[in-house]
Amino acid sequence: MKIIIAGAGEVGFHVARMLSNEDHDIVLIDKDPERLGHAESHIDVSVLRGDALSISLLETAGVDEADLFIAATSSEETNITTSIIAKNLGVKRTITRLSNPEFKSRSDKLDLAKIGIDSMVMPESLAAKELKQLIENPALTEAFEFGDGKVVMTGIVIEKDAQLVGKNLIEAAQINPKMDFTAVAIQRNGKTLIPRGDTTFKADDHAYFIVHHECLESLTKLAGKEEVEIKNIMVLGGGLIGKQFAKHVQDEYKLTLIEGNKEKCFDLADELHQTMVVHGDGSNVEFLEETGIEEMDAFVAVTGNSETNIISCLVAKNHGVKRTIALVENIDYISLSQDIGIDTLINKKMITINNIFRHVRQGDVEALTSLHGVQSELLEFHVRNTCKILNTPIKKLSFPREAIIAAVIRNGDSFIANGNTEIEEGDRVVVFTMPKAVHKVEAFFK
Repeated sequence: MKIIIAGAGEVGFHVARMLSNEDHDIVLIDKDPERLGHAESHIDVSVLRGDALSISLLETAGVDEADLFIAATSSEETNITTSIIAKNLGVKRTITRLSNPEFKSRSDKLDLAKIGIDSMVMPESLAAKELKQLIENPALTEAFEFGDGKVVMTGIVIEKDAQLVGKNLIEAAQINPKMDFTAVAIQRNGKTLIPRGDTTFKADDHAYFIVHHECLESLTKLAGKEEVEIKNIMVLGGGLIGKQFAKHVQDEYKLTLIEGNKEKCFDLADELHQTMVVHGDGSNVEFLEETGIEEMDAFVAVTGNSETNIISCLVAKNHGVKRTIALVENIDYISLSQDIGIDTLINKKMITINNIFRHVRQGDVEALTSLHGVQSELLEFHVRNTCKILNTPIKKLSFPREAIIAAVIRNGDSFIANGNTEIEEGDRVVVFTMPKAVHKVEAFFK
């Protein structure tokens, strides 16, 4: 595919970097020479310096022959305008990074496809949705559903007294034969391991599992996690993410939202009728104590300042809050969450990248996510009658060692795959893979 990406910031750069592992012709456009220099020296892409709103620059990039245009700058206005221009200049598809939730909620009034925006990616809305999932499953560091929720990818830190400690994958499966799960990755001492049958779990492993939804609670118990009941939640930050998260959960939990801007507090109070909105400085420990942080079961920090979010979560932990989640801007921070004592760090740019990739992948990919802090991907393929993977036991396939076929959804049912599993036409197959094996994996499903 020929792909043009507008914006060489973290989102554009990481999308380009992941795509550069495959046979795509990528052109990266940005005004900043330092960003372009960094991209050019680290990944195999062509770069063009200039404004993506320039018709002549887009023509130089070959927009009329491009298969995909990704508008990933930090400016919503630029993304909208340049997508419209690119579409009118002949690009086949556009993906546009947007923030305003009205573009989705008022789609009945404005059909974006008619003006040239084929797909929209909304970082704040996606982050709010992920926060809701993490609050609903407090033992998990992350959760992602496949097969309409029948199968879940989950991250769990293994406790020292967990039943899994000292057991390999085969022995773990024998603890409770009725449980349907498999491990697809283990983050240990900053390195990612692809577990096999003889791989042994250790205390403090950050393990990633594919599990049948009904077995999720049993799996968390095997990992040594105590049941956590969430009733009271404190949210720091009333921006787009904080507001949308509050809208998602205010009917289910007792919510307190702290915002530093007084005028914004009045607006939030008008919109969030089931939420207590408090004006104050969330970085002030005394203020947090006065606002009742010790009574909270969960603390979610989503201000625009990463350091404030991290420090306030650490304060919350120090005051006995069971579940802490911080929004961070720097993608490189993600792997530090367990080391610094915060349950989960999320990054809206990484969430955005994951969502963009759903529109880029080949081979009938229906879903995709990347594990936070792990260089890997999870794909869900829809199996056609032309796929090379059909009607052969998995153990007899020359499947890349850097990838695992984890689960199969068939006729409304789901099950964890093993070496004897044969893939059938119409199946939806969940695959874990390291980036360097993505191209090989996709070839099995074309």
